[in-house]
Amino acid sequence: MNEAMKVLLERRSCRSYKADPIPAEILNQILEAGKYAATGMGKQSPIMIAVTDKAMRDRLSRMNAAVMGADRDPFYGAPVVIAVLASRSVPTYLYDGSLVMGNLMNAAHALGIGSCWIHRAKEEFSTEEGRELLASLGIEGDYEGIGHCILGYEDGPCRPAAPRKENYVYRV
Repeated sequence: MNEAMKVLLERRSCRSYKADPIPAEILNQILEAGKYAATGMGKQSPIMIAVTDKAMRDRLSRMNAAVMGADRDPFYGAPVVIAVLASRSVPTYLYDGSLVMGNLMNAAHALGIGSCWIHRAKEEFSTEEGRELLASLGIEGDYEGIGHCILGYEDGPCRPAAPRKENYVYRV
């Protein structure tokens, strides 16, 4: 099996992370993979906010937990959060942002980094605090949160893949 297929078949969501930082050169490679995700008509509607600052990471965690109605870290202690948003001005924005998320997670796995897609970015960035946060970063436009790609070194083994369901593929 070639390396690309190995990554695609073996990547799993990680829900337990070490506090160790990810070296900048590795994070940059993961972000580069996100930049090369397919987008509708090549419009590149998504943006990524790579958060390594602990105070900002904790702020996003608190905002996300509030949407969930919980008082715990929805990012499972991961030290890096990449918020993916996409411009609603492009009809394929939701799919474009989803492909960015997939590229980020697969690239992370290929580089020995654990990842997980955390939802509620749409709700989080549609709040007044979320819009103010984007404005404070100089981000203007009609962006919708697609997801948070949390990253870090895995703290223990991830669960193996569940068996694939029957009738997943129909051949015609």
